[in-house]
Amino acid sequence: MKYRKLGSSVLDVSEISLGSWLTYSGGVSREQASACVDAAFEEGINFIDTANIYGRGAAESLLGDVLAGRPRESYVLATKLYFPMSDTDRGLSAAQIHKQIDASLERLRTDYVDLYQCHRFDSETPLEETMTALGEVIAAGKARYIGFSEWPVEEVERSLRIAGAPEWVSSQPQYSMLWRKPEEALFALCATNGISQIVWSPLAQGVLTGKYQPGSPPPADSRAASDAMNTFMSELTSDPVLEAVQRLVPLAADAGMTMAQLALAWVLREPNVASAITGASRPEQVRQNAAASGKVLDQELLDAIDAALGDVAVR
Repeated sequence: MKYRKLGSSVLDVSEISLGSWLTYSGGVSREQASACVDAAFEEGINFIDTANIYGRGAAESLLGDVLAGRPRESYVLATKLYFPMSDTDRGLSAAQIHKQIDASLERLRTDYVDLYQCHRFDSETPLEETMTALGEVIAAGKARYIGFSEWPVEEVERSLRIAGAPEWVSSQPQYSMLWRKPEEALFALCATNGISQIVWSPLAQGVLTGKYQPGSPPPADSRAASDAMNTFMSELTSDPVLEAVQRLVPLAADAGMTMAQLALAWVLREPNVASAITGASRPEQVRQNAAASGKVLDQELLDAIDAALGDVAVR
């Protein structure tokens, strides 16, 4: 496993990280989730990403239990807030930031998180209030650094102009061969300001593994076949997208990689990407994903990928 510096922080994070969005919030059993975390540590993955909204605290609670026996300094732990945790608890107000960090720490069974992230931008709370409260969380020792996820570029720019505000070290956008929108403006802004990307859905929710065939029902044990995990997959599993993805299969084979490794190596080709967040329901998936670290794609292969995907890649 190779490691990259997370923005302007002192944190070194594994190029492949373990996420818990759909899988560890109820999508897979506790035993499977625990086995995946064990496999991650065995493979050198030190970065674990979660959020309070994942299963309304279920993912954080599971990780708190699974990680309890490990030295706290042996892993980098990230969580998030913004989405509704109740009818009255949502957003990035000062009150919510202080309430939700305490609740997350209790579920995670730790005194601090390494990275506390604003899951979305809150247009109903003054940005200065949000940034001040985040600074207070850092000053209290409850978080070491802060990040944001899927914020509009103009709001990131505005936050950078607030005097005395804590510095962002990470951005968490959706990014994959099939979804390239962050490349347009976000990456350059972040690179200039010491902010790394930790990208989610680099496998396009499993579509880039090649396991979904156009014109065929999804495999019974796949995310697309699970009502608990397939909510956002309809556009990704359209026949034109699946046909384009199948054109990548011989490219991966010729490069001596699995499809997943090809997709992960593709996002990691970008120097502003510190880590690719991957979900896993089985330990063997963790091991295969981890093997993508350090793989290099030459320009000929990158050009062939672009040709294979054509206009199904969203830019």
